[in-house]
Amino acid sequence: MAQPPPIVKCLVWDLDNTLWQGTLLEDGKVTLAAPVRELIAELDGRGILQSVASKNDHDQAWQQLVELGVAEYFVLPRIGWGPKSDAVREIAAELNFALDTIAFVDDQPAELAEVRFHLPEVRCYAAERLPEFSTLPEFSPATVTVDARRRRQMYQAGFQRKAAEAEFQGPSDDFLRSLDLVMDIERATEEQLSRVEELTLRTSQMNATGVHYSLADLRTLLADPRHEVLVTMLTDRFGPHGAVGLELLEKHPGVWNLKLLATSCRVVSFGAGSVILGWLVDQAAHAGVHLVADFRRTERNRMMDIAYRFAGFTDEPCDCRAGLPAPAHQDIRRLHLVPEPQAPSPTMKLNAVSLQGA
Repeated sequence: MAQPPPIVKCLVWDLDNTLWQGTLLEDGKVTLAAPVRELIAELDGRGILQSVASKNDHDQAWQQLVELGVAEYFVLPRIGWGPKSDAVREIAAELNFALDTIAFVDDQPAELAEVRFHLPEVRCYAAERLPEFSTLPEFSPATVTVDARRRRQMYQAGFQRKAAEAEFQGPSDDFLRSLDLVMDIERATEEQLSRVEELTLRTSQMNATGVHYSLADLRTLLADPRHEVLVTMLTDRFGPHGAVGLELLEKHPGVWNLKLLATSCRVVSFGAGSVILGWLVDQAAHAGVHLVADFRRTERNRMMDIAYRFAGFTDEPCDCRAGLPAPAHQDIRRLHLVPEPQAPSPTMKLNAVSLQGA
């Protein structure tokens, strides 16, 4: 059976006679058809980013997008006179997206052919196919998570954050403090479960076991009073990072078993993983229980091993492990820590639920 095409992560629009009706430099005035406006908003709501590759005067074309009320939907626009294949390549590179997750739409067969020739992985569409887009499988993700609906805003905030860091002069800790980082750790809700499942599936470098938990698995854990399904959110002065961490904790008398810790690679540089671990250690210390963390080495998660070791977890034997159920995989190691109270992070404000006595 043929595999469905990968979901498009970014649609790159031509402008003249594609996004809008008319040629800006010739007609002076262009119009935006209602179905196109609706399509732009629909794709944005599905978590598909949108950009522009257009041969036009940049300032005039961008001002037209502003006047039409759709400029905010487009990230990393490339408006100028160079080859459109170069523009599409630059957009993909800056987003760090594989070319086969990029789509390009244009009314000119020659422009479509130029992009196909230089970037054969990019999916190219003639403008007359725009009415089909909302029903095509490559533009229809199976699940639209909470974070997907605000993906564009998160990327736009990321570009601003990156620019601010490039301009900042001083130690990295001072820059982190300037971000006004706020971390929220809360019990997952049903609405968040799709994003939680996505974290177990997509995170690799900062995933302690590489074990994927399905929606059904997560719902079972959510209903089990012994388990805590915790989601970590991060925001700063530029905007939200969204859900960036997942913690699955099984509580037993005298010992808490951290079955999975997974964090997004996007927030490694902010020290998010160490803040989460510090909070868990502090909660366990005040509850008077030992902590046991499951770890399974994969090809990419050495950073998580280092994070556990840095937090004080070891292979030292302890009787507290004896009462724990067998791990999900035979090659999972159980690291041990006798917790002590932790100092708060100097660069991040933390708002978190209390796990003590639950």
